[in-house]
Amino acid sequence: MATFKLDPMHSEVHFKITHLMISTVSGSFSKFDATMESALPDFSDAKVHFDIETSSISTNNEQRDVHLKSPDFFDVAKYPKITFESTNIKKYNDKSLLLTGNLTMHGVTNAVSFTIDFHGTMKDGYGQVKSGFDAEGKLNRSKFGLVWNAPTETGGFLVSDEVKLQLSVQMVKQA
Repeated sequence: MATFKLDPMHSEVHFKITHLMISTVSGSFSKFDATMESALPDFSDAKVHFDIETSSISTNNEQRDVHLKSPDFFDVAKYPKITFESTNIKKYNDKSLLLTGNLTMHGVTNAVSFTIDFHGTMKDGYGQVKSGFDAEGKLNRSKFGLVWNAPTETGGFLVSDEVKLQLSVQMVKQA
């Protein structure tokens, strides 16, 4: 069984959410970490653990970021991390996997799934073996206790429940 650690210099965590039911707001987290264990070169047996520091959220709007860190949303003082523990992985084809696991956010745990595109494994200029992945998934924020919202004049809501997640990660095989 090989152990892999996240390469934070070559990894990103992004999200998208609908605003006013007509446009998309994008954001990211800048502090996160992951470990993965796998014995197979196609990672079809991988076990994944991922942590995100909620205080590292950024939407490129300071006022909105302060609100997202408040008790209305992430309540970063009370819930400093989002965690993911894989429970299952299935291979679709040579380059695609379905990763399922338990995501804990805002003190609530629910099952979520990610479609994983495996981009291959290479040795870098320093002799480190690295593997690259893109992951996409969706979650319903209200199922995690992030229920703040406001009605609009037209009968819709300010922020949708559905959040789209996009991760690009490089994992480094440990000696």
